Amino acid sequence: MDRAKIKVAVGLSGGVDSAVTAYLLKKQGYDVIGVFLYCWPPKSEIEKDGLGPDPANSYAIRRAEWIKKNGCRADEDKQAALKTALELDISFRVLDFSEEYNKKVVDYFYREYEVGRTPNPDVLCNSEIKFGLFLDWALENGFDYVATGHYALLRSGGASEGQAALAIPKDKHKDQTYFLWKLTQKELKHVLFPLGDLEKFEVRKIAKEAGLSVASRPDSQGICFVGNVDSRKFLARRLKEKIGEVKNNKGEMIGIHKGVWFYTIGQRGGWDLTALAQKKYVKDGETPIFYIISKTASKNELVVGPDNEAEGNKFRISEENWLGEKDEIAFVRIRHGGKLIPATLSANKVTLEEPQRGIAPGQSAVFYSERGELLGGGVIE
Repeated sequence: MDRAKIKVAVGLSGGVDSAVTAYLLKKQGYDVIGVFLYCWPPKSEIEKDGLGPDPANSYAIRRAEWIKKNGCRADEDKQAALKTALELDISFRVLDFSEEYNKKVVDYFYREYEVGRTPNPDVLCNSEIKFGLFLDWALENGFDYVATGHYALLRSGGASEGQAALAIPKDKHKDQTYFLWKLTQKELKHVLFPLGDLEKFEVRKIAKEAGLSVASRPDSQGICFVGNVDSRKFLARRLKEKIGEVKNNKGEMIGIHKGVWFYTIGQRGGWDLTALAQKKYVKDGETPIFYIISKTASKNELVVGPDNEAEGNKFRISEENWLGEKDEIAFVRIRHGGKLIPATLSANKVTLEEPQRGIAPGQSAVFYSERGELLGGGVIE
């Protein structure tokens, strides 16, 4: 098919990865437009955050105050995305999914932490927003594909003929397949990932040679679409401090913390030892290293212990989704950027060959084959 007749909506985030994605696709002859997804903050959040409707101020003024207070960079990102579209001479659209994002992703983020789990909002952001609402919009408006700057390899030859397979990209340090395990064949047949065969330094080099102004722009960190905000501060917007007990594995109280939702399994420190515990544990001025072993939201209680007590090799998963065959499972990741751990899956029970610290309920367990193909995943229980 003539590529000039293939319409691609590229999610332009304002960063270098999505900019090069659009540049490469246009260079390859596709009919490309850039789309900025505005997801945070929604109007409803601004108006309930102490900057509510004020007859003396316009909404634009109150919104500017909110952004300054909370460090959101959506407007800055949108301007960078628009500038990229102008540099590439492609059409530009802005889609406002902020209220949907608030309900589908942000509310989930708070609910999970409140009950003592550690959610992964980027996984839901991809399945519900980028390859959910955005893809739906694109197909409804006559586009053949959506494309993003994800570092992931997409190729034919999935679980059966005619299906797509997702695999670890060339740049293993930037690998983002962990966040894509909820996608299905329905979405993948309308998705392009042009950066799968490139390393990050190559992407920046392409951007520089193409004269793109975002060539040296720093990568975004933090929560998907929210930006470079401290997770604890973001949690504190709705979940307030609540003093609770820290115990050892014998049930003895040895410290206090500020609320279980501010901590995650495997975390090192972040609480205060009691005076009695300091006498017991601190030797020659050295405080032992303790990690969170478990937490109970209903009791607002943390259990901590030394490294060996914080490790485990078995857990269950739920909400499974599979792109490949379970009998090909060779490795699992239990966190983004984590190592590939040899593992087996029986029913919904995962067994790791190497014990790991920080197996956190709510996080994703993502499975891979020996060939580096993403087979599927689930949520750690």
